[in-house]
Amino acid sequence: MAAPDEDDPKKGAGGAEAEKVTPFRGARPCPICKKKATRDFHPFCSKHCADVDLNRWLNGSYAIPAAEEPEEWSEE
Repeated sequence: MAAPDEDDPKKGAGGAEAEKVTPFRGARPCPICKKKATRDFHPFCSKHCADVDLNRWLNGSYAIPAAEEPEEWSEE
């Protein structure tokens, strides 16, 4: 029979041992509200902030500008 921690998906394959690992870099703040981000909604702090970000992408608030080439070239 498996130990109780082995079936917990949040603890991963390492179980309790994984809890002792120090993160490589410090936690970054939520890009929307600047609160501490959580593991469940990474890189956001909550479902609300994740939804706000998704809405911004879908509405076109985030756009990557295109550098258009000049049309003055020819094949000569």
